[in-house]
Amino acid sequence: MANPPTVQSPAHPSGDNRFKLLDRAITKHHGRGDALIEVLHAAQEIFGFLEDDLMIYVARALKRPLSQVYGVATFYHFFRLKPNGEHVFVLCMGTACYVKGAAAIQDAVEHRCGAKFGETTEDNKVSLISARCVGSCGLAPVAVLDNAVAGKLTTESAVGKVDAWKRSGEEVAV
Repeated sequence: MANPPTVQSPAHPSGDNRFKLLDRAITKHHGRGDALIEVLHAAQEIFGFLEDDLMIYVARALKRPLSQVYGVATFYHFFRLKPNGEHVFVLCMGTACYVKGAAAIQDAVEHRCGAKFGETTEDNKVSLISARCVGSCGLAPVAVLDNAVAGKLTTESAVGKVDAWKRSGEEVAV
């Protein structure tokens, strides 16, 4: 029995070969709309963040409304709509963290960085992100610093970590 002819996916109009990788991820999920989160994860892994054109591409490929794709991308804190800085400071603002001083930590870090949460510093060293909950309530207040959980933070320890990033550009022990 003969094998069916293989169809090569056409090159993306932009010439960006990363779209071929994304097409493979979409094909892996058979283009099902219920695989939206998995496809967005793959897109972010491939491209680094989810820019508008990329979300439009995913919406069309999965035959989902753009509003749904954008809604999912903005609902979950682990999706990024802009490229991150060299380091990422994710501050939990859940109830336990908030009660134990997350708002004061947020103010202190924003003041030190000269940027608000949701932004990246002008020197592109630190991205500040707030999260609804990171699931480590027993360590409140907590932040995720370059993918490492740092618990029982104080304003001094949080600002100290940011200062170390800005000074050295090296990883900071948590």
